[in-house]
Amino acid sequence: MAHTDLTLREFAGLIRFRSVASPDQWADGPLKVGVDLGTANLVLAVLDAQNRPVAGITHRSSVVRDGIVVDYMGAVHAVRNMKQELEERIGRKLDRAAAAIPPGIHPGSTRAIGNIVEAADFELAEIVDEPTAAARFLGLRDGAVVDVGGGTTGISVLRGGEVLASFDEATGGTHMTLVLAGAKGIPFAEAEAEKLDSDHERDTFALVRPVVDKMASIVNRFLEDFPEVATIHVVGGACSFSEFRDAFANQTGKRVVIPAEPLLATPLGIAMYPFADGRV
Repeated sequence: MAHTDLTLREFAGLIRFRSVASPDQWADGPLKVGVDLGTANLVLAVLDAQNRPVAGITHRSSVVRDGIVVDYMGAVHAVRNMKQELEERIGRKLDRAAAAIPPGIHPGSTRAIGNIVEAADFELAEIVDEPTAAARFLGLRDGAVVDVGGGTTGISVLRGGEVLASFDEATGGTHMTLVLAGAKGIPFAEAEAEKLDSDHERDTFALVRPVVDKMASIVNRFLEDFPEVATIHVVGGACSFSEFRDAFANQTGKRVVIPAEPLLATPLGIAMYPFADGRV
């Protein structure tokens, strides 16, 4: 966990300061890109051939909702512009990228996600489900991974590195914002800004706690068939509240582990796709 947290903090710094890892530290080989088209955030992660962060970029957006593309051309333009900015920073063309989807979405939505990546001038390497991508980054072979994103709560159970089952339900950070907006009688955009403001975190969490409890109930219901799971690894921007871990643990009765910078675990895992010859 210490190593993954270090990598997450390093990647967060590259995004925050719009910087690039020193080229003399890159492993030989092609750069790999992960495209995370979330409900609230678009994230592009660039890794070297040994899966070490090179650069990254985020963009607040609403072009995808609960894994469904609601603004196709807006998504294409956003990803294309993010790609261009990264290429200018890095000084190298980015050719190949992978994407991710919430578990269980309609095949048509999966195709749309892939089409966006290709329309943004990438060769599509693969499409993986989001919790599985997070598990790949975290190096998990056994247990459960929960990705609480802007629109959905997705969960995958792994055994021996294989995904036994995955599930997804439409409850996420957007629902937190809706609850906050309703409770305070303020517009959605104002509620979203307040939700992200650390100065209001304690009061905000008290209001959105019912949404966290619902996320936990989704996970509990799914894990009834997997009583051997003792630890839940949670990623995604919606679990960034400092009280989230204890609340989730109390509701599930499981050990809950949340990495540093939980929003960034999934895009890094997406970018860790294997090469054509099977190397990762």
